[in-house]
Order: sequence, then structure tokens, then C-alpha cells
Amino acid sequence: MTSALFAGFLYQVSIWNLVSTAGPVPTAVLSILLLFSVFSWAVIFSKWNALRQARTANLRFLRAFRKAPGMEAVAAASEQFVQAPLVAVFDFGYEEIERQMKRRGGMENLPAIERCLLLGVSEEMAKLERNMSWLATTATVTPFIGLFGTVWGIIDAFQSLGLSGGVSLRAVGPGIAHALVATAMGLAAAIPAAVFYNHFGHVIREIGARMDDFSLEFLNFTERLFGK
Repeated sequence: MTSALFAGFLYQVSIWNLVSTAGPVPTAVLSILLLFSVFSWAVIFSKWNALRQARTANLRFLRAFRKAPGMEAVAAASEQFVQAPLVAVFDFGYEEIERQMKRRGGMENLPAIERCLLLGVSEEMAKLERNMSWLATTATVTPFIGLFGTVWGIIDAFQSLGLSGGVSLRAVGPGIAHALVATAMGLAAAIPAAVFYNHFGHVIREIGARMDDFSLEFLNFTERLFGK
């Protein structure tokens, strides 16, 4: 057990030595990959929390909506579920109903309400998809940045081999090691970004489908209330 821990410590030290002794180009490559990784993980944790809260708030608001006797009751209850995308969609439709009631004394233009609901869904989808492009960019670009670091490390290894005048592991080792570290960091940044991009995309599509369904429920509820 002690020997395994000691070997792991030596491995970490050797990796750190490779990073700290890298040249300007490998250092720049590793720094860029590190920034991509840090920002993508920040987006992952933020998006995970936001989507979890949105799904939970949606379910609670939908239960309150289905039990409410009228629009005013739903509007009052919606203040408790401000994190629910369904609340924003409801607000778009409810505001249009209020405008029609004030101007015409009744609800006469159902297609206008439907268009407002569509606008609400579109706006909430844009909010849910915010920063998703960063995950897609990280998953797409970082492997190529790591590949650039790999190619540069191999070039450096062959240059060292030519300067040494003979085949020696000491001559080519550092360049190849830097190349492998760049490849590993590129994959370490890309794989989580790709996995969570696909996962979040599925969740966002699910929430989008719920908003579309809620729009239909809202229209049905409006027709029952106003006899249209």
C-alpha cells in the first residue's frame, strides 16, 4: 500500500515536472486547454443546478395550475415558482389576456394568445440553451488543440534527436512526454464537455416539450373560462 502511494506521488511529481519544464508553445497549449476545462466545468455545474431547479419548479407549478379555479389564482401562485420556465410561458399568455380584457372587455383573439405563448416558449428555450455553445466548442476544439500540442512535441523530439546525433531516449523523451500530456489534457477537457452537452441537450428538449404541452393546456383552460 505504501509503495503504491509512493509510486503515485512520484507519478504526480513527474507530470508536474513535465508541465513546469515545457517550452513556450507547449505551455501555451496546456494553459489554453486548462482554461477551456475550467470554464466548461463551471458551465456544467451551473447548468446542472439550473436545469434541476427548473424541472422541479415546473412540476410544482403544473400541479398548482391544474388545481387553480381561475387565471388570477394561477397568477398569484406563480410567484412561488419563479424558477419554472412554465411560469414565464404562463406570464406571456396571461398578459395578452389582460390586454384583451382591458381593450375589448373580453377575450376575442385566441390566435394572439397562442402567438404570445410561442414567444414565451422561444424565449425560455433561449435561456435554457445559454452557454451550451461553450460546451460544444470545448468538445469540438480541445482535441485539435491537444493534437497541435502533440505534433509540436513530436517535432521537438525529432529536433532533439537530430541535435544529439544519435538515438537516445534521453533526447526524445521530453518532447514525446509533452506531446502525450497535451493529448491527455485535450481529451480530459473534451470528453466531459461532450457528455454533458448531450445530457443537457436531452433535458432541455424535454423541458421544451413540456412547455409546448403547457401551451396547449393554457389554451384549453382559456377556452373553458371564456367560453371560446
